[in-house]
Amino acid sequence: MAFYQPARYQKPVAGALLLALLALPPALAALGHEFYIGFATRLLIFALAASSLNLVLGFGGMFSLGHAAFFGAGAYAAAICMRAGISEALLALPLAMLVAGALALLVGAISLRTRGVYFIMITLAFAQMAYYLFISARAWGGDDGLPLPGRMTLAGLSLGSDSALFYAALGCLALAVVFLGRLAGARFGRTIQAIRENETRMEALGYPVFRYRLVCFALGGALAGLAGALLANLTGLASPNLLQWTQSGTLLVMVIIGGVGYLYGGVVGAVVLLSLEEVLSGFTQHWPIGLGLLLLAIVLFAPRGVAALFGKAGG
Repeated sequence: MAFYQPARYQKPVAGALLLALLALPPALAALGHEFYIGFATRLLIFALAASSLNLVLGFGGMFSLGHAAFFGAGAYAAAICMRAGISEALLALPLAMLVAGALALLVGAISLRTRGVYFIMITLAFAQMAYYLFISARAWGGDDGLPLPGRMTLAGLSLGSDSALFYAALGCLALAVVFLGRLAGARFGRTIQAIRENETRMEALGYPVFRYRLVCFALGGALAGLAGALLANLTGLASPNLLQWTQSGTLLVMVIIGGVGYLYGGVVGAVVLLSLEEVLSGFTQHWPIGLGLLLLAIVLFAPRGVAALFGKAGG
């Protein structure tokens, strides 16, 4: 399975969608629905987080159940930066990515020496250890989490309004998608996909398989850290719940719904899942039943995910 790029005719559609998103905050404000600007920002942030997992799973073939550890680490890194007086996003966000990427590098250096179910379980174990570490760290709020004193600034401009944070999240997601698309077509991307397809053959050809997989794992962790830092700004809190294994499961469900290995799979999955939750929760508290039916329908009628329904993928 390749890491599918969108077909050529889909690229103008993506451009039109980007323009529509740029016009969304003023349109919602004019209609008096400012609440949905925050909800749309949450969609963008989780789309970024799901895309980071799709890089690890769909691109690198590494089934990780510990991705939430990097998501939460980015949130805590952002909160700690804010408390230390580092409120400039151009500095704090890269620091959050660096912290999450370094954690992913450490976890990957150990986890990637295993395969199959052992890899799944060891990534889960690391995530749970990180979760209990943050719960027990009273200096970082313990169970209550670490509140942010405010929102960051971006090049001197405040992200205090939901619209400003929306545009910041949109920019980060757009850059991440472009980066993933370029990565998939680069030599590194073709190599890591070949490793996923036939690791033994690539080792026989002399490729440093472990090193390639580790870099891919660390890149996914860094992007998850960026999403976590943005979410902490949105909610005003870095919570240990972000590191729970259930958060990893939620991101995994998003990728499965959107399409494992599709460039826009994480984006589509996040939009579908969170929108479904928002709509159904207004009617019943048993909205997960609807999610279960959706997953069943996807397995039966669109096993490659919703993104696969928009046409054959190229590249």
